[in-house]
Amino acid sequence: MKTRTETRYRQVPHTVNGDTRMVDEEYTVDIPVPPRDWDHTILTSVQAGAAAFVAASVAWTTANVGDLLTQTVAAGVAYPVAVGYDAPWVGCMALEWLARYDADRAHAPRVAGHIALGIAMAAVIVHGFVTGAEAAGIVGAVISALAKGFWTLVMRHTARPLDSRTRQWLLQRRGEVGARLALSGELRQLARVEAQHAAMLASSGQPDPDSPDKDQDEDPGQQDSLPGPARRMILARAASLPNATAEEIAAHLARHGITVTPDAVRTVLDSRSDDTVRPLRPTITDTVKQAVRSGLDADKDREEILSAVRAAHGQKVTRDTVVRILNRLKTAS
Repeated sequence: MKTRTETRYRQVPHTVNGDTRMVDEEYTVDIPVPPRDWDHTILTSVQAGAAAFVAASVAWTTANVGDLLTQTVAAGVAYPVAVGYDAPWVGCMALEWLARYDADRAHAPRVAGHIALGIAMAAVIVHGFVTGAEAAGIVGAVISALAKGFWTLVMRHTARPLDSRTRQWLLQRRGEVGARLALSGELRQLARVEAQHAAMLASSGQPDPDSPDKDQDEDPGQQDSLPGPARRMILARAASLPNATAEEIAAHLARHGITVTPDAVRTVLDSRSDDTVRPLRPTITDTVKQAVRSGLDADKDREEILSAVRAAHGQKVTRDTVVRILNRLKTAS
């Protein structure tokens, strides 16, 4: 077994005149050396050779096609464009490599690569016939075919196709992740559009016609802070078990990941219109209408109208709410 000597350091105590200190001590160890992995070395060499062969093929095709195109355009334009004859089949080989675990996905870039290779070889042959070197054109075109064939053999050697069931599982997972990614992008765009729409309405002082303005029709203290799903689950649980207590309903929702207090459950149950009949209370809009009907001017007496609304509904009512209601009443009239 082969070994190699490695120098290491360790801390050892050293005493001088009764004073002990920890100092570094150098020592050597023999470490076993694994045998050389000739398979990996050979594969790496073959891959490097294939990559070099592809690069040489691209250079050869570019030189031939570029020389052919210089008969009609300047060399500064012809040679960069000539790269495009080998770039497609090289790119298709890269896509085929990325799909080496899925034979179905690798099929399309493989077919497209062969078509692009045929076009590049035809361009090289045409250059040979135009310049009077037919044999050189044919032999030069074979270089591209050999480069692609060489790299195709390398990919087939390293590819590890998956079995049918694993491919189906991977396809489903890829679809789910792709759907979430696409949905995230679309939701982000929708949020941006909605924000722009809200900003436009706010800048013009217009109310949003698509969403109810709760601060216009309800008292701030009467608004329910529970989210919609929690309210619906409370009502559904109460309907399925009419005798369930608020504590039992809260515990049931907690098991489903929704945290509510028993008091909140009682508030939702007490607010059901089919169980309790409560006297109607005028909304903020009703109070504003009553103030205008009493003789206050919608433009000149806005402070008096705001004071009347706050006296009836509390100090949480904002000036913007009253102004929006007044503008809406003026538009309606």
